[in-house]
Amino acid sequence: MSAMEDIGALARAGSKPRPAAPEAPREFLTFRLGREEYGIDILAVQEIRGYESPTRIVNAPSYVKGVVDLRGAIVPIIDLRLKFGLESAAYDAFTVVIILNVAQRVVGVVVDAVSDVLSLQPDQIRPAPEFDGEVEASFITGIGRVEESGNERMLILVDIDRLMAGSSLGSALALAH
Repeated sequence: MSAMEDIGALARAGSKPRPAAPEAPREFLTFRLGREEYGIDILAVQEIRGYESPTRIVNAPSYVKGVVDLRGAIVPIIDLRLKFGLESAAYDAFTVVIILNVAQRVVGVVVDAVSDVLSLQPDQIRPAPEFDGEVEASFITGIGRVEESGNERMLILVDIDRLMAGSSLGSALALAH
């Protein structure tokens, strides 16, 4: 073998495909709406606050509860129960508002209760189910599977940016600017 052939053989031997780096776990803030549990990317969460009655906005959709003044910023408040078409619930001591950074704006979402922060490995997240055109579910990114004490529970993982980018919510977010 010539020197050039030796270098070529060494180069080919060293160019074996490297295994892909393992995907890092993702963290989700989990919350409840009725009996269902949802998760949103923790990086979108700015803070969690108790529910306070917002100032209503005339002609706003029913799920836009109004606006609150959060340290000088006017923040629209969206009731996710109503946005998702669930029956409304009485607000109580467990009702919270999750303040989110969405599309470079601040918005609050009302949920029944915040559960916890979960770290999910990629193999714990299943693709979102496909629905026909009658069900708007483009904001569902997947289903998280969590096993605790021998029980498995499922989380509906929500892309909050995509949910808030809907045309009707776009006008609510415009209030934040």
